[in-house]
Amino acid sequence: MSTFPLTRLRRFRRTAGLRSLVRETRLSLDDFVYPLFVVPGEGVERPLEGLPGIAQRSVDRVCDEAEAAHRLGVAAVILFGIPEEKDEAGSGAYDDDGIVQRALRVLRERVPGLLLLTDVCLCEYTSHGHCGLVEGDEVLNDVSLELLAKTAASHAEAGADAVCPSDMMDGRVGAIRAALDGDGFDQLPIVAYSAKYASAFYGPFREAAESAPAFGDRRSYQLDAPNVREALRECELDLAEGADAIMVKPALPYLDVIRAARERFDAPLFAYNVSGEYGMIKAAAARGWLDERQAAVESLTAIKRAGADVIVSYWTRELAEWL
Repeated sequence: MSTFPLTRLRRFRRTAGLRSLVRETRLSLDDFVYPLFVVPGEGVERPLEGLPGIAQRSVDRVCDEAEAAHRLGVAAVILFGIPEEKDEAGSGAYDDDGIVQRALRVLRERVPGLLLLTDVCLCEYTSHGHCGLVEGDEVLNDVSLELLAKTAASHAEAGADAVCPSDMMDGRVGAIRAALDGDGFDQLPIVAYSAKYASAFYGPFREAAESAPAFGDRRSYQLDAPNVREALRECELDLAEGADAIMVKPALPYLDVIRAARERFDAPLFAYNVSGEYGMIKAAAARGWLDERQAAVESLTAIKRAGADVIVSYWTRELAEWL
């Protein structure tokens, strides 16, 4: 009689069909958000060196891209705007005729079934590149809240389905919730970038959004990489102020934070698969060091497995074709 254990876990690994039958984590396009970068002009499609396959696009070209992605099954996009001019107060962010506001109105008409999320921040719009107003070398918290709230309200007025504050100023969710409710948008959800870390993985995004700070860095307001408990406190505070969902950013270096947030909170949990994570795999694949599709799907599965409900990823359009 054989002494080998009766339990043989390899039995369900033997074929692709058996593996699929018992797969614990699955990727669905319904759970992905596609980032789009909107710039002034017409007929503009400017490829980004650090983000292969991604481009800055004028409103007309953004609509073309969004429409094509939606036909493939992409359910949601998030808009980042680059204004024609920047100033100290980031006034392009809350201008009723700002670049994101214009894109929202046209997208709402052109692709009515597409979910439109917007990034709410000042960094793309300020001449100094910081996420709030500055005085000397200090990024001011409380006076920035009014402008962030104005930005969110203007996005809501233009047709956003959800607003996503990414600035990491203390109290911004409460300020935005009050502004939205006061303008009659009490049903509009807030997706808060609650656990946004000061990270080396944002490099290519800053080229795309033209948002690198002109001085210093963002460590005085974004989370310190070694801290998990502080991230959970941020999530808790944002939910208490009225956030409807929370986000962890970046995703792959912070899978433990995603898992901790999933175990602590019942709210919808987003994770941002950021530009550096995407760019590294793209660069390695271009040199033949790994298979891009397999590496991308494995990475996205890891984020989902850690507990994310929704993933913001530059692979969303390609994933639509792969799936």
